Amino acid sequence: MKDLIILTINPGSTSTKIAVFNREIPILTETIRHSTNELNKFDRITDQYDFRKNIVINRLKESYIDLSKVDCIVGRGGLIRPIPSGVYEINAQMEEDLHANLLGEHASNLSGLIASNIAQEIGTKAYIADPVVVDELEDIARYSGHPALERQSIFHALNQKAIARLHSKSMGKKYEELNLIVVHLGGGITVGAHCKGRVIDVNDGLNGEGPFSPERSGGLTAFNVAKLCFSGEYSLSDIKKMIMGHGGLVAYLGSNSVKDIVDKIESGDVKAKNVLDAMTYQVSKEIGAMSVVLKGKVDAILLTGGIAYSQYVTDMIKDRTDFIADVTVYPGENEMKSLALNGLRVLTGEVEVSVYTK
Repeated sequence: MKDLIILTINPGSTSTKIAVFNREIPILTETIRHSTNELNKFDRITDQYDFRKNIVINRLKESYIDLSKVDCIVGRGGLIRPIPSGVYEINAQMEEDLHANLLGEHASNLSGLIASNIAQEIGTKAYIADPVVVDELEDIARYSGHPALERQSIFHALNQKAIARLHSKSMGKKYEELNLIVVHLGGGITVGAHCKGRVIDVNDGLNGEGPFSPERSGGLTAFNVAKLCFSGEYSLSDIKKMIMGHGGLVAYLGSNSVKDIVDKIESGDVKAKNVLDAMTYQVSKEIGAMSVVLKGKVDAILLTGGIAYSQYVTDMIKDRTDFIADVTVYPGENEMKSLALNGLRVLTGEVEVSVYTK
């Protein structure tokens, strides 16, 4: 079988992950950590571009990766315009939007820029696949209750889609033939209703919708949040941290580690148990809501993400939801392999490359 070499790039807030695959087989997987001192030199995340790109190039050289043999590069994507699921070639419009931080500033915005630049230097193609802004919502799901605040689709699209395809294949079916509820359990939690290959509804796990998670508050009572905003005690930055980063388990227990919290529960910590049980309760309620979206016709419920390694959490969710459909656990994120598989789908002609436009 012919070699097909795929480079994947995934910048995070304090790390840059790179991986090289020959088809589905990893040749190199590495997480490069960045210290606070290194990152504090830059005023904005976009200013880190040269720093991160040079680190990627140097690490590949140190690992004796011959870039001239790379068949394609796939970046994590970023906060660009809402788009349907798919693999998109990085073009000038996408680079412009990534530079402009169109929907917000995030380290993932650097992945498309770095991938495109390296691809141009070595004469290959660069893509992104299923970024967090994948939007396949049905029109009815966009209504929030006020026209000034339309619901939006921001979720763990890459991992949710990859796990949905993996499960469908294991069942001898196509993803487009099944109705699935996919739950990503990570620092943020998103629950998606996958109807015949499209995520027709999902909670906005970034901006405060759905269940609370290790680091995010989830849905809060709107008027009470408004009172906090005008109390004079909090800045916009303070409120943002409550919703994203310092909410959820961190706010209640001072930790985002489910493993550590389960250890406390096993040592008799009642508060830890109450809080973690409340999180699984809210996740289960969201699964129930998505089963209604799918009109009760659910082929499977899939639990994935880093927290899915916790049997305590998955058992609690199963106990409340397995009357809806069988629950299958796929722990971990496997983002790098998911990116590589999308690149492979392009190289083998399994998927048509989409065009990013305004």
